[in-house]
Amino acid sequence: MPTYPASRHPAAPHTPFDTPELNRAVWDRVAARLLAKMLGEFAYEEVIRPVPVTDEGAGRSGAYSLTLDDGTSLGFHARRGVYGGWRVDPTTIREDAEGTGGGTPFHDPLRFLARGSRLLGLDGATLGHLIRELTATLTADARLDHTALSAAQLAGLPYAELEGHQTGHPWLVANKGRIGFSAADAARFAPEARSATVLPWIAVSTRIASYRGVGRVADPRDLYGQELDPDVRESFTTVLRDRRLDPADYLFLPVHPWQWDEWIVPLFAPAIADGDIVPLHTDDDLRLPQQSIRTFTNVGRPDRHTVKLPLSILNTLVWRGLPTERTLAAPQVTAWVQGLCEADPFLRDTCGVILLGEVASVAVEHPLYDHLPESPYQFKEILGAIWREPLQPRLAPGERARTLASLLHTDPGGRSFTAELVERSGLAPAAWLTRLFAALLPPLLHFLYRYGTVFSPHGENAIVVFDENDVPVRLAIKDFVDDVNVSARPLPEHDTMPEGVREILLTEDPSFLTQFIHSGLFVGVFRYLSPLCEEQLDVPEGEFWSLVRAEILRHHARFPELKERFEIFDMLTPTIERLCLNRNRLHLDGYRDRPERPHAAVHGVVPNPLHPSA
Repeated sequence: MPTYPASRHPAAPHTPFDTPELNRAVWDRVAARLLAKMLGEFAYEEVIRPVPVTDEGAGRSGAYSLTLDDGTSLGFHARRGVYGGWRVDPTTIREDAEGTGGGTPFHDPLRFLARGSRLLGLDGATLGHLIRELTATLTADARLDHTALSAAQLAGLPYAELEGHQTGHPWLVANKGRIGFSAADAARFAPEARSATVLPWIAVSTRIASYRGVGRVADPRDLYGQELDPDVRESFTTVLRDRRLDPADYLFLPVHPWQWDEWIVPLFAPAIADGDIVPLHTDDDLRLPQQSIRTFTNVGRPDRHTVKLPLSILNTLVWRGLPTERTLAAPQVTAWVQGLCEADPFLRDTCGVILLGEVASVAVEHPLYDHLPESPYQFKEILGAIWREPLQPRLAPGERARTLASLLHTDPGGRSFTAELVERSGLAPAAWLTRLFAALLPPLLHFLYRYGTVFSPHGENAIVVFDENDVPVRLAIKDFVDDVNVSARPLPEHDTMPEGVREILLTEDPSFLTQFIHSGLFVGVFRYLSPLCEEQLDVPEGEFWSLVRAEILRHHARFPELKERFEIFDMLTPTIERLCLNRNRLHLDGYRDRPERPHAAVHGVVPNPLHPSA
């Protein structure tokens, strides 16, 4: 049996990846915050049911306890809020306490999982994977904490750079799990790395790739003329000609470097061998990853499109690929949604809403996986690209944009980003909030009532546009093909909907269509913003929600002819269904492979703070 001698020239020693953010002080801070979040969100979704320790605990705030699997009690103080929400004070969590301040401080979310797995209803596989996902989340939180800026410093950052300072989904506890990334991958590609990168491109034969485009990029040559410098385009075509391939038979698209290494080369190896996929070089444009990780803003050329790429990591409940059919449908959905806006004077002129269209796309079908309905969905979302209109050219002089999620941010000194913006505006807090609601709600409500069409206005998709004084003035919205839903109840406004759009957009009953605004905006953002405003702006939570309701009623008064629609799409019901994002991971889906993307769990109902009796 032959043997192979080792090289006489050993490789240079590998230096372990440096992690200065992983120190005890930082870890303890982020761990305590995450444990408090877990207790609050699990209690909101009724995964756990904390017991009031005193009569005070049965009211708006007080002491609560929770019994772990071994009989140990955790005590903590919490404040109850709208929608049955919980806000747990991380400094009060103690082991073997009854919420009275005694016992030993307990700030370990990972040991909480291990010691409360039966309490949480976790099977062994889910527990193991969840510990991993939460550890990765904590590691990312530590990096954010270690490099955090003050609210005043954040207020001066451009939109794309501000994204790198956000702390992630406020509702999901494992919001930065990124299963598939190594530490080096996260340091290079995660938003909190704040590292601009250049993307490599590939050429893909039209035998396996398809292009869709609308407007000024209806033809791929028009897109490439905007996105690629002439010398780069010439270089790409030279690579193909040198291999005796006809450039006219190929489409160009960028790829995420991680996706190329981990998924495309291993799973499209036959296509690479056949010359149907040809690696090219980078386009030299610097891009920053946004909160979704797979979306890149061009910071070197802000006039060029934002690009959304498949990134097959498991993060915030789903694998972050791009489904082939939906990728191809994105431009047509954009054309329909933007057409509604352009033909409606209220949306176009009064609201000035910015719809960041997904105007071009390339999808590459896998020859096997895309034809196997039973195979896990992540294998059908491997290769493609979506080009989205850039935000910066759509802003007027003096305007600046920030994601809605940024309003929930609190700096290391405890100052909220919202408080900083309110102070800079010179407005009274209630007046500033009134302007915020007037910017956000009218376009969302008008699309719902007039067109039976709803966006998912969560903190990442909804972008607040501010004037030069940091006063909110209008809304920008993105992510259409994934997050636009329409009424299952036929409406005359849908008669002009193209068949391709009708086939791809998800439909919901009117009673559930309102959930996208409730869950995306009110539960997913305002549930956290309202107590923050009470604490830092002295705007009582009840007043906050009265201002929201007043804006809805103002919209009703403006369009009396839509009275029947206000009843069909009723935002003011006494209760709404409780959507439960964390239950998906804990109980419904775990980490199992499945042929379709999961949907949010529904568990019971919660009071609607917008109801007149609230």
